[in-house]
Amino acid sequence: MDAVAIDEGRRRWQSRYDAAVAAGTVSQPDPTTLSGLPLAPAYGPRPGEAVEGFERIGWPGEYPFTRGLHVTGYRGRAWTIRQFAGFGNAAATNERYQMILAGGGGGLSVAFDMPTLMGRDSDDPRSLGEVGHCGVAVDSAADMDVLFAGIPLDKVTTSMTISGPAVPVFCFYLVAAERQGVDISRLDGTLQTDIFKEYIAQKEWLFPPEPHLRLIGDLMEYCTAEIPRYKPLSVSGYHIREAGATAGQELAFTLADGFGYVELGLSRGLDVEVFAPGLSFFFDAHIDFFEEIAKFRAARRIWARWMRDVYGARTERAQWLRFHTQTAGVSLTAPQPYTNVVRTAVEALAAVLGGTNSLHTNALDEVLALPTEQAAEIALRTQQVLAEETGVASVVDPLGGSWYVEALTDRIEAEAEEIFERIRRMGVEDQRAGPPAGPVGAMTAGILRGIDNGWFTSEIAESAFRFQQAVESGEKKIVGVNSHTESVTGELEILRISQDVERDQVATLAARRAARDPDRVRRSLDRLVGAARGGQNMIPPMLEAARAEATLGEVCGALVAEWGAYTETARF
Repeated sequence: MDAVAIDEGRRRWQSRYDAAVAAGTVSQPDPTTLSGLPLAPAYGPRPGEAVEGFERIGWPGEYPFTRGLHVTGYRGRAWTIRQFAGFGNAAATNERYQMILAGGGGGLSVAFDMPTLMGRDSDDPRSLGEVGHCGVAVDSAADMDVLFAGIPLDKVTTSMTISGPAVPVFCFYLVAAERQGVDISRLDGTLQTDIFKEYIAQKEWLFPPEPHLRLIGDLMEYCTAEIPRYKPLSVSGYHIREAGATAGQELAFTLADGFGYVELGLSRGLDVEVFAPGLSFFFDAHIDFFEEIAKFRAARRIWARWMRDVYGARTERAQWLRFHTQTAGVSLTAPQPYTNVVRTAVEALAAVLGGTNSLHTNALDEVLALPTEQAAEIALRTQQVLAEETGVASVVDPLGGSWYVEALTDRIEAEAEEIFERIRRMGVEDQRAGPPAGPVGAMTAGILRGIDNGWFTSEIAESAFRFQQAVESGEKKIVGVNSHTESVTGELEILRISQDVERDQVATLAARRAARDPDRVRRSLDRLVGAARGGQNMIPPMLEAARAEATLGEVCGALVAEWGAYTETARF
């Protein structure tokens, strides 16, 4: 890019930044280093300097958003400190939420137990021994009432990490808000909902892909009309990476899934300028520091370009890629667990330097169990040290222009584009054979084909195998595992969930079933199945079922009976 265009961009950015300062939206307009050196809000080429390819880097808050979505960066608004929590029953988890909020957390992120993730009630025989162990048990809207007791849902952003039964769980959340007297149009937060990544990586599905996409489309329509601030679809690369994908695969598979959901919205006749801002993303921050920073920068650039050039989005908000980050659970080690504090801090710093919008830091003991209160506090304080002591929030994209970071950003972007082309080719081939059922564009068709023939699973498995070989050969070092294994560290005291939790949850569920109106429950489930069968939007009857205290297992079971259960294609 020539010097004139770069200097024009600098002036344009400076004007927008000055306007933000004048409007009072910049919380720290004149920060300095620890030694008192003044800091500019952003840095770029010297005035009059031409830089080849600078159009791919740009200025903060401008297309292609490589350097961040906002002109002011974290000076205007710091990332949301969001801690993932959930264990035992709703009352115990509510106590942890109160602690997180009192300790300075800016948002809540709900972890559900395995039965809930699989759409099962706590008294389902398949739930035996799992209730409350990896998250909170939620059987009905009444559990949501307890989970958020004393927490005004119109004042706190809430993220829910759940996919298969995400829509009925969200309906429980809406009913809990109604019972608080909250206008649901004021709710804000994110719902994971991303079913593609379940078929690709995490394997917690309920129905076949096509009817599940239809249910997600109903949710997108409902939230666009009724809950405009809430993001009903958090597209998750985190679980893809945790399953063994490389950084490039995580980025490409995740953004491809996102494009599939854009195609779903467009197939419903929704305006991309309206529904696209309701999409958000969830990425992993792994231990390779610069690779992760480059991945996040490439993600924003790719998404903006595709949204503009492929899907026709013209406004900045519709081109923005907003994302939450969680530090890498798979990088945590059981040996020498205190080294996990260091890993988490490095990964969190990469997320911040990559421009994350919100962040969860794993606790040092999460490799062994749900975090203790002390471990959760250390994880929270890690973010607060980054935000308040290190100075990393003072300058937008401080690594922008680094030869290394820019080269890595370009390489990861190129790798992702190669993967997109392969997925789209699979989709085009599938469409030639006859269009699959459901809303389909080329990317959606390719994703469905790749799920059906096991391509995604095979690609991730191969990457995971290569990494494990490198660890076992010593080529890749993991401190405490295959390097520096000597230690004076003793065993940790970890959080253990009592068997009483399951017994009490099952008893509570039985009492709620006995107290509700069974005819109302049956009628509401019949209306839900009727909507599923007749093509109507399923959210209103699902909300009615939630108000009637229908359980998660009953709602999901009614839809499984109508649509069938999904069985994965074996691939060796």
